[in-house]
Amino acid sequence: MERYKNDGTTTTPTINFDLLGGTLEIKGRSIPENSVEFYKPLTEALKIYSNQPKETTTVTIELEYFNTSSAKCLLDFFKELEGLRVAGVSAVKIRWGYQAEDENILEAGKEYQTMLKIPFELFLLEE
Repeated sequence: MERYKNDGTTTTPTINFDLLGGTLEIKGRSIPENSVEFYKPLTEALKIYSNQPKETTTVTIELEYFNTSSAKCLLDFFKELEGLRVAGVSAVKIRWGYQAEDENILEAGKEYQTMLKIPFELFLLEE
């Protein structure tokens, strides 16, 4: 598998995981009916990627809204990424984008930042 891609809808984010390049982007809204099932293929792609990860893995998250079950799935995914970093097989970095007026997304990013042992960059999205 070279790439895992899922086109976004009004309730699910666009996901673009380039396994050959070591980059993952998640953008949009994440309010699927079943978050675990929605994120399961991404987790499977990460397992494949973990067998031969790139020296650097960069994850960029640009969510405009996400529900509680998506938050849990994201945390679980981030913990899996943390394992790559702790094992020393990849320098993992998470970039968390937020709109200037969106304090909820900013606060969520800050919470993840404190829970993880991964370099976690908060950045302001350009409008």
